[in-house]
Amino acid sequence: MIGLCMGLAGTVWAQLPISDFTLAWKHTIEHIRWEEDYRVTAEGLVLGEARVKGTGAGMEIPDDAVLREGSWHYHRQLPPLQPLRLGRTPEAGDYQLCFNQRCHSASEWLGPPKASQPALELWSCEFNSPASQGAGKG
Repeated sequence: MIGLCMGLAGTVWAQLPISDFTLAWKHTIEHIRWEEDYRVTAEGLVLGEARVKGTGAGMEIPDDAVLREGSWHYHRQLPPLQPLRLGRTPEAGDYQLCFNQRCHSASEWLGPPKASQPALELWSCEFNSPASQGAGKG
């Protein structure tokens, strides 16, 4: 089964047996929520719809975005991402992974963001048994 791996430079810190998820975060300056929906495939993470609640520094809304339910909804055409690299620092706050109708802070699996470890990668991987998922890296 394909699942989601979290870690860095190919080292797995945690695995989740999920086939899709929403990655969410707040912009560090504007504090506006941003969300991106991904499907986990053998080729990588496939970006579906993205949503943002407003504009701000570095947050340009694409021309084809549609305002619906208080957020701008749009699609970007990207090849599967393998891996998806994220900056993760204490100053910026943490990412949320939303699946099965619940959102979870990445720190549930990885511990809090650290200045000494300012990046995180997400990628699709062969999911191992629950005993080998890893409780997180702190």
